[in-house]
Formats: sequence, structure tokens, C-alpha cells
Amino acid sequence: MIVVIAEFSIHPIGKGTSVGRYVKAAVAAISQIEGLRYQVNPMSTVLEAEKIETILRAVTAAHRAVRALGARRVSSFLRIDDRQDKQRNMQDKVRVVTY
Repeated sequence: MIVVIAEFSIHPIGKGTSVGRYVKAAVAAISQIEGLRYQVNPMSTVLEAEKIETILRAVTAAHRAVRALGARRVSSFLRIDDRQDKQRNMQDKVRVVTY
């Protein structure tokens, strides 16, 4: 299966140094997106889906969740790997570079 893999992080601006509750809300929101697989790591979340639209729907849901908690400004980082010539997934990419 050909999939799109993306790295995503979200940051509420002006909400102090501890933003765990905002990130938790964002992760809860993306967990509801059908067709999305994700892996949270200490600095970001890796998203995987068959369609780029699913990735973008997840990012939109995360932004809405963070704003719903009162964040008036939200910044995010999204890097997308849309490789269509080879079947691979998150685990394959990690396996290639680990011993």
C-alpha cells in the first residue's frame, strides 16, 4: 500500500511553557480521524494515511481542538513525505536506518 507520511507538531502561542493539555487535546482529535495512523514521539507526531486529504483533515482537527481550549493563536509545523513510487510505511522507514 502506498501511503503519505507526515511529521506534525502544534504549539499554542501565549499559553506558558507547559502545553501538555493542548497537545493531549490535539492527539485526541487526530485519533478520531478515520484512515489515519499516528505515532506520538517526544517532539512531534508522525501521521500516516493513504490520502493526503486525511493528513490535512487531522491537522485541521488538531487546530480546532487547541483553539477550543482557549488558544487565540496556534502555530504548527507540518512536513509531508508524499512518495508514490514505492510502498512503505512508518515502520519501514525506521527499520531501514536502525541496526
